[in-house]
Amino acid sequence: MKTGLKTKRVFLTLHLLFAGIMLGSTVIFLILNIAAAATDDQQILMASYTSMNVLSRTSIRASTIGTVITGILLSAVTHWGFVRYYWIIAKEVLTIFAIAIGMVGIYVWSLNGLMIVEHDGLNSLQNPEFVTNQTDLFIGIILQIIFLVSMYILSVFKPWGKRKS
Repeated sequence: MKTGLKTKRVFLTLHLLFAGIMLGSTVIFLILNIAAAATDDQQILMASYTSMNVLSRTSIRASTIGTVITGILLSAVTHWGFVRYYWIIAKEVLTIFAIAIGMVGIYVWSLNGLMIVEHDGLNSLQNPEFVTNQTDLFIGIILQIIFLVSMYILSVFKPWGKRKS
């Protein structure tokens, strides 16, 4: 097996693993956010926001960084390149949004929610600031899932073809 092909396969495998972790972590966020919104138990509320905050600082960051790095390496070592194909450019734009929402937005919203829950407990559910933050977090999670699934679809179907020189 050629070294280049082996390198590509390693990068592609790592890229898929990091992307899978990223999508899986985001789905866990959705489940925890729904649990927090539907509960009347302070322990579940606290556990949900504590878990979301830990995930935002660990698996979301690591998987986002890993996916970006392996994506860059794949573009560098394959014929796909960085801007040769429209579907790659679309993935790059979606990646910028995914970084903003995943690494920044979800982290900030989960931290804000955690701080309010630590201070107000179950009364957080009646706090307008908490409700707004929880809604923002929910919308961010949904957008993140849409962006990530869109990137998977673009990677599989590779629409729009090659850019003209």
